[in-house]
Amino acid sequence: MRAEGRIEYTGLVYVPDMRPFDLFDPARKHSVRLYVKRVFISDDCEGLMPGYLRFMRGIVDSNDLPLNISRETLQHNPILAKISSGLVKRILSELEKKAKNDSDGYDLFWRNFGAVLKEGIYEASDQSAKLMKLARFHSLNATDKWISLADYVADMAEGQEAIYYLSGDAASGIEKSPQLEGFKARGIDVLFMTDPVDQFWLPTAANFDDKPFRSITQGSADLDKFETAKSDDDSAPEEEKTSDSDMDKLIAMVKLTLGDEVKDVRTSSRLTESPVCLVADEGDVDMHFERLLRQHQQPVTGQKRVLEINPGHSLTRALATLVGKEGASEALEDASHLLLDQARILEGESLPDPAAFSRRLAGLLTKTLTT
Repeated sequence: MRAEGRIEYTGLVYVPDMRPFDLFDPARKHSVRLYVKRVFISDDCEGLMPGYLRFMRGIVDSNDLPLNISRETLQHNPILAKISSGLVKRILSELEKKAKNDSDGYDLFWRNFGAVLKEGIYEASDQSAKLMKLARFHSLNATDKWISLADYVADMAEGQEAIYYLSGDAASGIEKSPQLEGFKARGIDVLFMTDPVDQFWLPTAANFDDKPFRSITQGSADLDKFETAKSDDDSAPEEEKTSDSDMDKLIAMVKLTLGDEVKDVRTSSRLTESPVCLVADEGDVDMHFERLLRQHQQPVTGQKRVLEINPGHSLTRALATLVGKEGASEALEDASHLLLDQARILEGESLPDPAAFSRRLAGLLTKTLTT
């Protein structure tokens, strides 16, 4: 690119084919070299390229900067700031063209550098809207391809008012999360947020196209307003159906048994196949974000989670019929703790007391096999 007018400079910048090994090093700087009137000044001039474009390579030659300028003076030079602004706008414009005209090529770029580019959504407020349009994601309905936020909004279900997302680690099989079951049954797509940086830009991005972002592991799912292809209750034989009062008694018993181990126990509309899952209460820290902070040894106060129970599952229906029966209290107490431990395992969390889990499981299996 060549800029002429009040400020004149020439630039040749490009995106490398391969991801540098130190791309995510916090101390890593960009590799765009600065020249003044074809005289080399710096190979990593701070202020020339923002951190979220640190993967760029190239050179920039200015005719307006003084040859004897120091590194300290460069950081606060208004001419350099205008050059940087022009470079960023041109780079993002070219990426936008690439995404529109060569989707396969852009997908390859995003696979290599997308996680870094998303840093700009919360670092650069003046470019966050454009960067959100450039962002790509996998989703529940698109596990093998990249989609944009605009693609997601265009395919939203009738009556859907929010952009649903699930945070997690791609390597752990995020697409198998039990929290997705209710959305899958209703044909509602869910974005997969698998990069650590997602936990930082999502709170700062209020919405996209007037649609707020909403984690499916936080607060109530509010899925009852969407129709399913087949109701869970209808799929159960008539004799196996459990009354609401029996299920309410089970919820109360589980809540009393677990006590302070959970924040609350309630029935779930987000589960169709799994008996239980853990979710964060409205306003609490997302569970994946809390684990991420612990992995990086950051101070974090562990928050109690909500245990949601699937009222249509055969296990919970069987447990509900035992409530109030003579001699079933001990088995129900063990089952309550096992349900919580099962939910923890599904979330990839470690069990606080593996020995107790093994003892309870062995006890229930023994009773089942000997009766």
